[in-house]
Amino acid sequence: MRHPSLTHRATSPADGQRQPPEPFGAADNVPARRSMNVRTVWISDVHLGTPGCQAHALLDFLRHVECQQMYLVGDIIDGWQLKRSWHWPQAHSDVIQKLLRKVRKGTRMTFIAGNHDEFARRFLGVTLGGIEVADEAVHTTADGKRLWILHGDQFDGVIQCAKWLAHVGDVLYEFSLKLNRHLNICRAWLGLPYWSISQYFKLKVKRAVSYVGDFENAVAREARQRGMDGVVCGHIHHAEMRDIQGILYANDGDWVESLSALVEHADGRLEIVRWPMSHAPRGKRQPAVQEDPLHLLDDLELPVTPLR
Repeated sequence: MRHPSLTHRATSPADGQRQPPEPFGAADNVPARRSMNVRTVWISDVHLGTPGCQAHALLDFLRHVECQQMYLVGDIIDGWQLKRSWHWPQAHSDVIQKLLRKVRKGTRMTFIAGNHDEFARRFLGVTLGGIEVADEAVHTTADGKRLWILHGDQFDGVIQCAKWLAHVGDVLYEFSLKLNRHLNICRAWLGLPYWSISQYFKLKVKRAVSYVGDFENAVAREARQRGMDGVVCGHIHHAEMRDIQGILYANDGDWVESLSALVEHADGRLEIVRWPMSHAPRGKRQPAVQEDPLHLLDDLELPVTPLR
């Protein structure tokens, strides 16, 4: 039976099986920008500190959305990448400042730690600048549904059993993003839409599709055992919302390629929002590297241990 609050149709209501995906980068998947006033917003996998992070698109989204509650569902800052090489443009600081500004204006904000920002797990239960740090959370929608919220790396066998392999995969993913940038410069010259190498293989390679399906089923099964109506997570960079044997599974995607978020409307309805690509403002030079972003936390009255 299809979940009543699921408004983005991704599966057959009869069996919960995934429908054939639309081509990534298709024009009809890119909506016009619109201002939104919603009850709740979930974003994850921003990966601040990496060249692949689409910080300008996220800033544009944050300027257009107002909400009562926001969940940052892990991998907001990429500690793995920052340990390998430092990359922190002004736009990445602007994202953090924008989030803190929303908190000051009254948005309740919860940060769920992920595997790339696992350093935050040393602060579980602490409030930083009005942002609560947690490993997981439970959200009750306006229509009474209880949603379990977590990043999702706990259900990734590679992360749990062979973390070194996850780091190798992370390096290869960064390489594919660099290759993607050069490829899409050429596609832009030809008037073709953005196309993602990594997304293509994720949706076409049988083993990758099996991995995504296994992850989704495992998370939904645990949500059922906990007595929840649904689960919201990130981690796999694949925005989707579907019913899995009576449990609402929602993944809010990422801000590297999908540029997507999950929102809850005033009536409890859930929707996946896909945001258009946005680039640095013309005429303004964006510095490639800036000072340590932890200076933004100086006024939070809590000592922060730098990445090592």
